[in-house]
Amino acid sequence: MNLLRLLPVLLSFLLVAAHFSRADNGPLVVVSLVFPLILLLPRPWVARVTQLLLILAGLEWVRTMVALASMRQEAGEPWIRLAVILGGVALFTMASALVFRSAALRARYTGEPPLEGDRDS
Repeated sequence: MNLLRLLPVLLSFLLVAAHFSRADNGPLVVVSLVFPLILLLPRPWVARVTQLLLILAGLEWVRTMVALASMRQEAGEPWIRLAVILGGVALFTMASALVFRSAALRARYTGEPPLEGDRDS
């Protein structure tokens, strides 16, 4: 069941790997594809590092959105659809960091039992 909870995280890393692949940045492609394997380790730092990387990946999407939108604006091409799509991808990537707030994933990565009243365990 935790695999289902981690799907947004895995998809976010896959999307950012595709982004880095398009930019011909091989080392970051490899990191983006291999890093999710660390999620197999039930350690508190794993969740925190993953959250940090997801926030950084979201900021990379925002940076890319701004750069591409301004290039399109300067060329007189439409840019709003690009901004909406990349903004959505950035939001999804950053929101993926919130999956670690679920009781089941908190329990897995901190070793603490779910709190009474937590229903998603």
